[in-house]
Amino acid sequence: MTNLIPIAAPENSNSSFIMMIVVYVLIFAALYFFLIRPNSKKKKQEAEMRNSLEIGDEITTIGGIMGRVVAIKDDEDSIIIETGSDRVKMKFKKWCISTVDTVKEQPAAVEQTEKKGFFGSKKKDNTESDN
Repeated sequence: MTNLIPIAAPENSNSSFIMMIVVYVLIFAALYFFLIRPNSKKKKQEAEMRNSLEIGDEITTIGGIMGRVVAIKDDEDSIIIETGSDRVKMKFKKWCISTVDTVKEQPAAVEQTEKKGFFGSKKKDNTESDN
């Protein structure tokens, strides 16, 4: 009855322990790069969008209410929007903004980006071919 418990060889236990640690590290790294990092980037972009609000921007709230920003109260972290043709004014917290529908012009430097290949070299355009 005492021989039912298997005893592992010392050399196998060290290598299996190291492999187990490596597997856990790889799982944690995969979770970080596929779940945690994209979520933190998305939250950072949403916070930047909410902090860059200006009076006159068209927004949509998380409840689906669409309107134009008429006042921004930074001390209360809220905004006042105007909806519809009857000009109803509503007060919302900034965290409830889903999207900013106003298209803002990008700087000219951003528009003129060069096409680069996989290794960072300049990509050649093959649009002019003499066949």
